[in-house]
Amino acid sequence: MLSAVIACFVIGYVVIVFEHPLRLDKTVPALLMGAICWALLSLGFNSGALDVVDSYGELFSLGGHGVEGLTGAAADSAHHDAEHGFSGTLLHHLGKTAEILIFLIGAMTIVEIVDLHRGFDIIKGWISTRSKKKLLWIVGILGFILSAIIDNLTATIVLVTLLRKLVPDREQRLWYVALIVIAANAGGAWSPIGDVTTTMLWIGKRVTTAGLMEYLILPSLVCFIVPFLIASFLKPFQGNMITPELESEEGVTESTERLLSSKTMLFLGLGMIVFVPIFKTITHLPPYIGMMLSLGVVWLVSEYIHPEENFDDERKAAYSAHKALSRIEMSSILFFLGILMAVAALETVAVGEVGALRAVADQLRAVIPNQDIVIIVLGFLSAIIDNVPLVAASMGMYDIANFPEDSKLWHFIAYSAGTGGSMLIIGSAAGVAAMGMERIDFIWYLKKIGWLAFIGFAAGALVFLAIEAFFNPIVAS
Repeated sequence: MLSAVIACFVIGYVVIVFEHPLRLDKTVPALLMGAICWALLSLGFNSGALDVVDSYGELFSLGGHGVEGLTGAAADSAHHDAEHGFSGTLLHHLGKTAEILIFLIGAMTIVEIVDLHRGFDIIKGWISTRSKKKLLWIVGILGFILSAIIDNLTATIVLVTLLRKLVPDREQRLWYVALIVIAANAGGAWSPIGDVTTTMLWIGKRVTTAGLMEYLILPSLVCFIVPFLIASFLKPFQGNMITPELESEEGVTESTERLLSSKTMLFLGLGMIVFVPIFKTITHLPPYIGMMLSLGVVWLVSEYIHPEENFDDERKAAYSAHKALSRIEMSSILFFLGILMAVAALETVAVGEVGALRAVADQLRAVIPNQDIVIIVLGFLSAIIDNVPLVAASMGMYDIANFPEDSKLWHFIAYSAGTGGSMLIIGSAAGVAAMGMERIDFIWYLKKIGWLAFIGFAAGALVFLAIEAFFNPIVAS
């Protein structure tokens, strides 16, 4: 039965990896994989063929451990405790997954409300250069900063939309879009709200906001700056370009399209997302509570603000939070639900006295004693395999008792999983979004951009290890 659970996960994962050739939305195999893994686990547990491990490392069994030799009331009590342990473990993992999903739904809704009010058009007004090199650095810096606030996926979508107006030549635009992927992934790695994986680590109490910023902002900057510095000397970024939006006539058109509420909703939305880590620090409540508060505030303001001069109830629906909710990607939310619950099943099924993922970690330590190399390999894997399940698996592999909050391990995982995906266009949510929006060819990205992303990833990793060695010279890897 253990083999069946593992086989289900592997088959489901292979289908997710090959979603494009199969023309199948990855949400479908993720949901099936999550449900079937738990179904097999339940059948195996109730038949006595499988044991389970809860989040505290306690082993529960109906087939031997803890129930052998018991009869009568004692056996009934042991069976009841085991069944309660299984259901409690399932509820625990569902609760941890729900925390992440509620947080993401709140953040995505706020971003969509801002977008409905054309708040991101304000950013376009800040760009007033014809130099290709200057434009590269401007959009790169915007991508790095925005991804730390509104997450790397949304920042990429916003900036690709912006570049379509600034760079009409598609061949030229592809270079900017591809490099934005690098900047967005680097910017998301040092913020607890910049990437799904850092959010998972933050909500899972593996990292803190201050810890991420202290140890990862410099490596992330290096990961962003080095590729951009090299790219600025490449031929596609030499000389000037014609940007129609800078013409006075077009500028008038853009300004008349801007809504009265654009600037207010932009700064309110960004401010309330940034407020979430502050709220957690002050109240010590889980992050999703702060996101609920932030969404409530933005929603409240959106109900009463006037986007247009002649604003009436008939136009209100076009800028409402209800419209924003209809625009969020529920398929992504359901994908995370399926994949996180599938990984939780592997964390729960017992191999010996520990969960399957913990057993894998023990084997990795035996084969590769140097933990830094293991995490660097994780970074390369994140370019091939979605980084969400990789990070979810790593959280199950390493015991928080041995690696407490803000340990070097968790910081390095956050960096590697967040930035390693830039090496392939399919390696991150930002890359997949850019690929879909601009139809970027996989091979083109691999040849033209992959080496730049690798250099940035390696340079940032070296800086991270140097910082850790300087500040924590005694801590062993």
